[in-house]
Amino acid sequence: MSKLPSDLAQQVATALAEDIGSGDITADLVPIAQRVTGKVITREDATLCGRPWVVEIFRQLDSSVQLKWHVDDGDRVTANQTLFEIAGLARPVLTGERSALNFLQLLSATATATRDYVDAIAGTGAAILDTRKTVPGLRTAQKYAVLCGGGRNLRLGLFDQVLIKENHIAAAGSLTAAIDAARRAAGSRKVEVEVETPEEFAEALRAAPDIIMLDEFSLDDMRAAVALNNERADRVILEASGSVTLGNVRKIAETGIDYISVGGITKHIHAVDLSMRLAFE
Repeated sequence: MSKLPSDLAQQVATALAEDIGSGDITADLVPIAQRVTGKVITREDATLCGRPWVVEIFRQLDSSVQLKWHVDDGDRVTANQTLFEIAGLARPVLTGERSALNFLQLLSATATATRDYVDAIAGTGAAILDTRKTVPGLRTAQKYAVLCGGGRNLRLGLFDQVLIKENHIAAAGSLTAAIDAARRAAGSRKVEVEVETPEEFAEALRAAPDIIMLDEFSLDDMRAAVALNNERADRVILEASGSVTLGNVRKIAETGIDYISVGGITKHIHAVDLSMRLAFE
């Protein structure tokens, strides 16, 4: 993904329908002409993501609501910093508040977690990748957030790249047979295979997929795999996966691996603490 998700508006519509249902009966207590101003601040340091979702929420609720942004997606923000100011009729502002903050908190959490990993491996030449371990219905949003945090997207889903795992290998009869079958079926799409031992790696290397994922390899086995791969004229891309933490990610990157995939940047995240402060006119 190199731009905003094409399903962004639908994500927002789904979130609003989930929250509002047949109508916001609490906002209806507010006088219809009541106006409000306010601002959203972050209570902690973070990398921002989600601005377009907030804009879309208020566009769908009431396009006359005004937003004045002080930061953009991908910016680093610090505790107590104002992210944006808001002004408009009170009812749509109150109705959209929770959904807006939900998107901003979740996506900023993913961007922030990604940035932590990217910073940890700076200068090594390796890249941080996401996975398919995302919040259902918000995959494209979280993958956009990974980009805002400095990471990369590997594949969006099951349709745009082949990833051969243990069960696929068992069904095909062998690792080599699985790669050969994938090559015939994939067309122009890349073929990746996951291996769990140095012996499987050597077999995969001979079959020459586009990417080999080293699952739960020790650092020594990673270094050996990188060295063996570098001896080849037709070098393949190597990806490390499994038990990756901020504590060990730099050591993994320093083995010479190309990619490091981290499921935790989309599934083990802590929502960024944000607050909307309003004043009624």
